[in-house]
Amino acid sequence: MKKVLLMLLTLAIFASQAEATKSELIGAGATFPYPLYSKLFASYYEKTGVKVNYQAIGSGGGIRQLINKTVDFGATDAPLTEEELKEAGSPILHIPTCLGAIVIAYNLPGNPKIKLNGKVLADIFLGKIKSWDDPELVKLNPDVKLPNMRITVVHRSDGSGSTYILSQYLSKISEEWKSKVGIGKALKWPTGIGGKGNPGVAGLIKQIPGSLGYIEFVYAVQNNMAYASIQNKSGNFIEPSVQSITASANIDIPEDTIADLTDTISPDGYPLSSLTWIIVYKEQAYGKRSIEKARELAKLLLWMVTEGQALASELSYSPLPPRVVELAEKIIRSITYNGEPVLK
Repeated sequence: MKKVLLMLLTLAIFASQAEATKSELIGAGATFPYPLYSKLFASYYEKTGVKVNYQAIGSGGGIRQLINKTVDFGATDAPLTEEELKEAGSPILHIPTCLGAIVIAYNLPGNPKIKLNGKVLADIFLGKIKSWDDPELVKLNPDVKLPNMRITVVHRSDGSGSTYILSQYLSKISEEWKSKVGIGKALKWPTGIGGKGNPGVAGLIKQIPGSLGYIEFVYAVQNNMAYASIQNKSGNFIEPSVQSITASANIDIPEDTIADLTDTISPDGYPLSSLTWIIVYKEQAYGKRSIEKARELAKLLLWMVTEGQALASELSYSPLPPRVVELAEKIIRSITYNGEPVLK
């Protein structure tokens, strides 16, 4: 009798462990959406009992972990490169979850509102403009008393979608930037000091008088930091906001949602905006993955791009426009297990 009870107890423990494994999803990647994802995943757990463990290690790390198949999903502010897609070995889907933006934050006495254009910004990050009272900055800000203070550039030290977005924008504006530095999630910086993640860069900017760097809009808002208005393609100086970031996506978005919103043609759009994506393998039958886990993943993603969008603006994130939600749903419903759709 004792042997039977012991066997039943053992089976119960194994069943419990299997259920826990099925009901927990693991993700890693971009730091930008971390506050939103934390709220979304907590809300989803309350609603469904499915736990999501997400580690904000940067877009580059999220891509790497997905390719290595050590997570159920990755998260990135930059789409995968051709090399990364080839290394993955099978198709990877990009599922947009919200819009975000890079802001140019700074630390000046009194933190006055300042304006920047792409050329001046490129010259600052190239190390050509070294002081806040440089004539080019004064010309853009005639009503601001800019100090005779050295500009300390702060940039990301880790692989980052934020760096990708900024470098993509600067490469469109400045031929010198494009030829000397180029586009990437990690760069060989001409000047400045590095911080890890958005918190690291924000921390350095707050500590160093005269510093300037790029952080995600949400981090700037949460940390009550000053940030610049940026001139867009239409010549308008646009202050980043939930509305101006969403407006950047008022362009034709392709079926795969891999759209470049930097230097947007939308007259009211903020020019350093971007979609952010969760990335997953289209075919989920790999390794020891079960159909149950694949289905839980797809259900989570579908909830994030529909009901979950209501939480975005509460946390200063820009929700997906209706057209992008439609495309995201279509992509999620294309996820398969042994060639069959996971969601019927």
